[in-house]
Amino acid sequence: MTTEQPNFLFIITDQQRADHLGSYGNPIVKTPNVDAIAARGLSYDRFYVSCPICMPNRATLMTGRMPSVNGVLTNGIPLSLGATTFVDLLRAGGYRTALLGKSHLQNMVPFEVEDWNFPPRRDGTSPPPDLDDAYRARPTGPEYEYERSDLWAKDPDRQVSGPYYGFDDISFANLHGDRVQGHYTAWLSARHKDPASLRGPENALPADDYIAPQAWRTSMPEELYPTTYVEEITTQYLEDHAANGGEKPFFIQCSFPDPHHPFTPPGIYWGLYDPHDVPAPESLGKEHNDPPPFQKRLFEELGNGTALRDHVSPYALNDREARETIALTYGMITMIDDSIGRILAKLESLGLAENTVVIFTSDHGDLMGDHGLMLKHSFHQEGVLRVPFIWDDPDQAGGTRSDLLSGTIDIASTVLARAGLAPYHGIQGYDVVSAVNSGQALPRLGMVIEEDELPMNANTGRFMRTRSFVTGRWRMTYWLEEEFGELYDRDNDPLELHNLWNEPAAQADKAMVMEMMMRERISLEEMAPRATYCA
Repeated sequence: MTTEQPNFLFIITDQQRADHLGSYGNPIVKTPNVDAIAARGLSYDRFYVSCPICMPNRATLMTGRMPSVNGVLTNGIPLSLGATTFVDLLRAGGYRTALLGKSHLQNMVPFEVEDWNFPPRRDGTSPPPDLDDAYRARPTGPEYEYERSDLWAKDPDRQVSGPYYGFDDISFANLHGDRVQGHYTAWLSARHKDPASLRGPENALPADDYIAPQAWRTSMPEELYPTTYVEEITTQYLEDHAANGGEKPFFIQCSFPDPHHPFTPPGIYWGLYDPHDVPAPESLGKEHNDPPPFQKRLFEELGNGTALRDHVSPYALNDREARETIALTYGMITMIDDSIGRILAKLESLGLAENTVVIFTSDHGDLMGDHGLMLKHSFHQEGVLRVPFIWDDPDQAGGTRSDLLSGTIDIASTVLARAGLAPYHGIQGYDVVSAVNSGQALPRLGMVIEEDELPMNANTGRFMRTRSFVTGRWRMTYWLEEEFGELYDRDNDPLELHNLWNEPAAQADKAMVMEMMMRERISLEEMAPRATYCA
C-alpha cells in the first residue's frame, strides 16, 4: 500500500561522477552504504545535470526549471528569493523541511565580478546604476549574503531565519575541503581551541609523496571534518524528530561539501587508496581529433609552467597527478559513504526507515582526468554531465535500474508527486519514478545542458556560452563565442575522442541531432507567469 506523504531523506554530494560509485560499476572505490541504497532502490543510468556547475544546477534542482528560466545562469548569481521552490510546496503541504550542509543557492565568497568578464558595453551614455541591468530587482543585499563564508568566519554565531527557499531549519556547511564555514564554524570552534591551525595547506601534515594540485594532507581530524558535521547534525535532526513525536513528515536535504576539490580527505581516508592501484582514465594521453577550444592551450600551459592549477577552472595534468587525485577523491567518497551508513542506521533504529524515501544524487560531475583534464567549466564531457540518481522507496520493489533519459530538472516534480502534491505553473521536469513504474515514455527527445561562464571562473579570457544536447547515444555541444561544435557517437566512441562535427559522412546525423536539440530547447522556454487576460 502506498504511504501517504512519506518522509524524505535527500542526500546530495558535491562534484561526484556517476561512475564513482560501486553500484555504478566502479571496481575500486568502496561505497557499500550507497550501494545498499541502490540494492533496495531504483537507479538511473542516464541521469544528466542541466548545468555542470554548482549554482545553476542547484537552482534547477530547487525549482525544476532550466538555468535560462530560473535566472541562475552561472556561478555568482543567487537564486531569487522570489522564486518558488519545490521545498516551498512541501512546506505548504505539511512538511517540516531542513537544509543540513552545503546550500550554494547564494554566493559563498565575496569576489566582485568586474566588467571585463562580460561582453563589451555598447557606445553611448551609460544608464544610471538602478537601470544598468535588465532587472531592477537584482539578487543583491544582506538577504543574499547568508552563505558568505567570510562573514561566517568573522561571526560564527550569525543567525539565518527560515523559511530559506522553503527550508524551515538551516545549518550551513559552505565551501569545501577543510576550509568549510557556515554554522559549521561555530560547531568546530566549540570543539577545538584554534580551528585556524587545522585549515589549509599552510597547516598540512607532511605528504611529500603526493604532487597532485590542490591536494594536501589536512591537519583536520576525522571527527572535526565537515563530513562528520553533516552526519552529526542529520542524525541529531532525526533524533529530535522522533523525540517530538514526528507530528509532521520531514524533508531533509543532507548535503555534503565533498568530494569537491580541494582534495583533503582526513585521517585514515587520506591514504585509504594507493594511487598505484588506481588506473588513470583510458582517454588520458590518447589522440583527440578536433578537440574543443582551450584543451590544447591547457596542455601547452602545463608544458611551459604557466598553468593555473590552484583555481576553480579546468587544468591539465599528467598520469601520476590524475591517479593521485582520483585516489584522494575516492577517500573523500568513502568517508561520505561511512557517514551515510551511520545516518541510515539511525533512521532504522528510530523506526523511521519504513516510512522514508531515501534519495541519492550529486550536483554535477568532474572531468577527473578524462582527456588529461581536471575539474569543470565549459567542457561538457560525460563525466561532468552524468551523475548518480538513486530512489529508494519502501513502497517500491528495489534493485532495479532504468536507462530513462532524465536529470536534475526532474527531481522537484518527482518528489512532489510522491508527496501527493501538484507542482506549480512553470515547472519543467517530470515525475521520472512514475514514468519508470508505468513504463510510459516521457515527451522528451533528449537532455539540454546550458552553461554560461564568467572568464574569472573558467579561465577562458571572455564570457562563454556553451549548450549541449545528449540522447544517450549522441552528445552534441556548441561553443557560441568560439563558433565551434562537437558531435560524438557514444555508442561507438564512448571515450568521446572522435569529433564528428565536420566529417562529411556524419552530416545527416548532425542535422538530425541539431533538429532534436532545437525542438527540445523550444519546449523548455519560459511558460510563467500565467496570463491574466486575453488582450
